[in-house]
Amino acid sequence: MGHAIKALLLASMSCLALTGMAKAEDIKIGIEMGFTGPIETLTPPMAQAAELAMKEVSDSGIFLDGAKVIPVRGDETCIDAGAATAAAERLITSDKVSGIIGPTCSGAASAVLTNVAIPNGMVLISPSATSPGLSTIDGKGLFFRTAPSDAREGEILAKIMWDRGIKSAAISYTNNDYGKGIASSIQSAFEKLGGKITLSAPHEDGKSDYSAEIGALASAGGDAIIVAGYADQGGAGVVQTVLDTGAFSKFVFPNGMWGESLIKKFGKQLDGAFGDRPGSDSPGAAKLLEMTKAAGINGTATFVPETYDATAIMLLAMQAAGSAKPADYKTKIMSVVNAPGEKIYPGELAKALKILKEGGDIDYVGASAVEFIGKGESAGSYREIVVENGEMKTVKYH
Repeated sequence: MGHAIKALLLASMSCLALTGMAKAEDIKIGIEMGFTGPIETLTPPMAQAAELAMKEVSDSGIFLDGAKVIPVRGDETCIDAGAATAAAERLITSDKVSGIIGPTCSGAASAVLTNVAIPNGMVLISPSATSPGLSTIDGKGLFFRTAPSDAREGEILAKIMWDRGIKSAAISYTNNDYGKGIASSIQSAFEKLGGKITLSAPHEDGKSDYSAEIGALASAGGDAIIVAGYADQGGAGVVQTVLDTGAFSKFVFPNGMWGESLIKKFGKQLDGAFGDRPGSDSPGAAKLLEMTKAAGINGTATFVPETYDATAIMLLAMQAAGSAKPADYKTKIMSVVNAPGEKIYPGELAKALKILKEGGDIDYVGASAVEFIGKGESAGSYREIVVENGEMKTVKYH
């Protein structure tokens, strides 16, 4: 009996509290990522980083007159464009999101941008879709990415290889938009430096046997093999076959391969492997690492800084526009990211919201030292990574 009365009292009190003040509308933000499929171990920490930024903005009480930010996850599967399109449509029509963080994979991003975002006027900020092809789509001012294009990564990786004395290499790439884009940008950059790509050939994900592919690459030869695939998929299969056959003595990995699962699976067998992934040694990177640690998130995972930043940028643009409508805030994205203005780092979103509310200007630096060029592309910094004693070590920043 006592419980029932208490519950009634509580219920009536909360009704009073609600009617007493006009409540700001909650703002829903979609997190569309490859929660299943070839990067499924990469995405959970990324989604948590997006939710961390949303919580920080909600907790401030300053966002759009006290609105709360509600995350809604959607699975893009990474490789199935139809599934990615359907997930984005659901987020927009039934979940009524005001913006989408993602998609994570380039093929999914391209499909969602063309088929869903442009027709619906929805803003997409991808933290990890890196295909150079995305730069050629007219995104109508709706598409941004905090991860740099693979055209830029190709130049960085080619230089790292050259500086490490690699003069020739074979490439095995995953047969999709991401794989083709990164393979061709590495090849053209490496050849410009005077290097030789002996053979660049695709591999399909999901096969149990890669010996035919490795056979062809081994007979072409080279100082190293570049595996431009996915850590949770064919990329790992290719690595296994190279280790089993001893076809190459050196591995080079671009960003899609640096998942914890790869290190867990192969450990010290990968000693001496090297490559790169986006990342900076800015003060913001260190700050986000502390924040993720405190929240129990793996802050060292690939694309975590880029995801926190993508989310922060979207919400800050809404505040600058005084509106969560994509048509209103899309024009504010470049101005909150770039100079001039007060520099803003992770953990300082409340401060940024306040400056914007008062009509001031901010320069969001964030965790990835983000600066937008062109139509909303990240200029990009990279960390050079080496495997030593079965662990990933950052040895340099580019």
